[in-house]
Amino acid sequence: MRVCLDTNVLVAAFATRGLCADVLRTVLVDHELVVGEVLLEELDRVLTTKLRVPEARRAAVRAALTTTVVVPRPAAPHPMPLADEDDRWILATAVAGDAEVLVTGDQVLLAAADREPLPVVTPRAFWERLRQGS
Repeated sequence: MRVCLDTNVLVAAFATRGLCADVLRTVLVDHELVVGEVLLEELDRVLTTKLRVPEARRAAVRAALTTTVVVPRPAAPHPMPLADEDDRWILATAVAGDAEVLVTGDQVLLAAADREPLPVVTPRAFWERLRQGS
């Protein structure tokens, strides 16, 4: 399955132990992770400014993620009306990367899940889906 993990899931996966780290490991081993230039830029910004992760660690994170499918920056954000422009770019990246699911903790994306062009789920819902084998 092609899986796009939103920036907040990736930050949690690299910054803490827990569900998001487990989700990332499982996706890397058993599925195809779809990341995009937009996600990588946002991830690097958050790791730098909010978490103050040293450059060597950020480089290791980038190296780990760029061994997967990296979607070039889409020409435009997704046309779905969302309050946050960044969310539209994330959605455009997932669609451009032919992701089968977008995993996020972003409440704006989750609230609009029934209108989005692909399933959008929380890390917990995704984990449960994997455990059920579907």
